[in-house]
Amino acid sequence: MDVMSRPILIVTGGGRGIGAAVAKLAGERGYDVCVSYLKDSSSAEGIAKNVRACGGRGIAVQGNVASEDDIVRLFETVDAELGPVAALVNNAAEMGGFGRLEDVTAETVRTVMGINVIAPFLCAREAVRRMSTEKGGGGGAIVNISSTGAERGSPNDWVHYAASKGALNTFTKGLALEVVKEGIRVNAVAPGLTDTENHAMYGQPDRVVEWQSRLPWGRVAEPREIANAVLWLLSDEASYVTGSIYTVAAGA
Repeated sequence: MDVMSRPILIVTGGGRGIGAAVAKLAGERGYDVCVSYLKDSSSAEGIAKNVRACGGRGIAVQGNVASEDDIVRLFETVDAELGPVAALVNNAAEMGGFGRLEDVTAETVRTVMGINVIAPFLCAREAVRRMSTEKGGGGGAIVNISSTGAERGSPNDWVHYAASKGALNTFTKGLALEVVKEGIRVNAVAPGLTDTENHAMYGQPDRVVEWQSRLPWGRVAEPREIANAVLWLLSDEASYVTGSIYTVAAGA
């Protein structure tokens, strides 16, 4: 594939977990990729290097998706270094920690909603401004990373996080209808429990092992299994799919 013909993808929170798996797989499948990250430059640069090893262009851009200025800078950097964005994966997320509602602070709720709801709104805004055929763009696809918690509510764990993903699902459906005639498809992937670093980060390193026996298949998902669904929704194979919440949870 000629380097200039490769679609350009932005993955927020692309330095680890599901985001890293999406960025790696996208590189393998012919995308140029911008990995947006908050702190871990080594990991993000490693993912970008992996994309370059696959023959594409890969860059890592530091920024905080809680900052509108950083989001705008992210997209302007991609404009300058890669070109017009064709795909966006809103993956960056904040769990807010485990706990019952009675222990949740207002600051935690504000932080979770800011990163899980406001940031995808603003990233999608910047993407739509560039992708919309009504504004001279070439169309594109957006995939939001949701959670099965949006349906379950995640009682006793993180209802604040689940509520933010419920909002993200509603946003996905509404935006899909808003831009469907502008060449842009918008969908979400809702993973079930997935083997990422998040559990340890929030104080439950054994969570994956403890939950294995409760799940229909007796195991949790691997990040690449979620990435496969994301890449399908970004691809032309999903050309008639928009406004969908695609669950990847092995029946759980």
